[in-house]
Amino acid sequence: MKLRLPLFWKQVITVLGGTLGAQALPLAVAPLITRLCDPSEMGTFSLWLGAAMVAAIGATLRLETAMILDHGPEQQRTCFRVVFYTVGVTTFAVTAAGLLARLTGMGFVRELSWTALLTVGLGTWLIAITQTTLAYATSHGAFGQAARAKVWGAGTIALAQLVLLYLGAGGTGLLAGQLIGMAAGLAAARLQLRPPSAPIGLVLDSVQRAYLMKHQAFWRFSLPSSLLNALVAQLPLFLIGLRHGALAVGLFALTQRVLYAPIALLAASVLEVFKRQSVHEYQAVGHCTQAYRHTFKVLLLLGLGPSLLLFAFSPPLFAWIFGESWRAAGELAQILVPLYFLNFIASPLSYVFAVTGKQKLDLKWQVALFVMTISVFSAPGTLHQNVQWYAIGYSLLYLVYLYLSWQCSQTRTVAA
Repeated sequence: MKLRLPLFWKQVITVLGGTLGAQALPLAVAPLITRLCDPSEMGTFSLWLGAAMVAAIGATLRLETAMILDHGPEQQRTCFRVVFYTVGVTTFAVTAAGLLARLTGMGFVRELSWTALLTVGLGTWLIAITQTTLAYATSHGAFGQAARAKVWGAGTIALAQLVLLYLGAGGTGLLAGQLIGMAAGLAAARLQLRPPSAPIGLVLDSVQRAYLMKHQAFWRFSLPSSLLNALVAQLPLFLIGLRHGALAVGLFALTQRVLYAPIALLAASVLEVFKRQSVHEYQAVGHCTQAYRHTFKVLLLLGLGPSLLLFAFSPPLFAWIFGESWRAAGELAQILVPLYFLNFIASPLSYVFAVTGKQKLDLKWQVALFVMTISVFSAPGTLHQNVQWYAIGYSLLYLVYLYLSWQCSQTRTVAA
């Protein structure tokens, strides 16, 4: 008799396999990369990538999420056309804004080279279109194809950055390798998934405008919420760059990368499955309590062990794996471990706000988080002190977030 896994676990394992490869490859070469570049070069690259990631969220208007709900071919074709249009406009605007900010000497942009400023729009475009293509895969349950595309892109990024750094390209090598890898990952995704074509027009037609109005909850509430969430994730880098310089940014960036790995690896895999499970349960019985409870238990069990290990041994582990010059990053990691443990649990479950139509509630929480982040990093103090207050404030807000998301999961639809 063959042992059959539940559908939930089959899908999680499929997504996890691809995510494992996508995350394991960069982490495997990270000890080599950190010995070929210094923290300040890593810091400058992280500022560039952070800016592109935040801009990419705004570029899609979060309409790619609507494809999970709209399965019709024509609806998804319209979604792609709208997204390609908005991403194109955003790419141009981001490039122009970056150049203007550099000419006027604004903010952390002073830390970026002209090469970085001229390519931040391209990075935004690649990230946004890739996100949309992978959302199309999720809507059709094509987890295997999406997983292979992620592995191909991540592997190309890791290899390209390593080769360019070895050849002496420095910080520019990190940037160029990222662009090469993202382009390879997008090409692999589109070749395997064959999403609808999306010719770009100068203006949106009536069908596309109607699609925007139909899904206005996503760009009215989910978009500001997601933008704030992405901005808050990168905001410490920007504020640290302003107050403490590129060296401190590099240390914090490596800390984020290592601590975020379990979230990107495990929680993101669970999220892709939770999206479908929660939508199906909500449409069937009017709530998604069972999917929420099951996913919460899975995340708790998966996250506890790695969190305890990192909390106990982060400084010596960072020094041993990445080099002695990165020990300070391990000290920051020790402070942030409890926060990232809560992040690991809460982030996938946040999708319940979209399922139940409570995006406005999520937006209010994101505003509170944004205000808290600005406050703690604007306060006087050392880097370690700022990070400590950030971890405490963020952790308390995550406890509130989990409570709110659980309440939303119990919301029942009212029969017409």
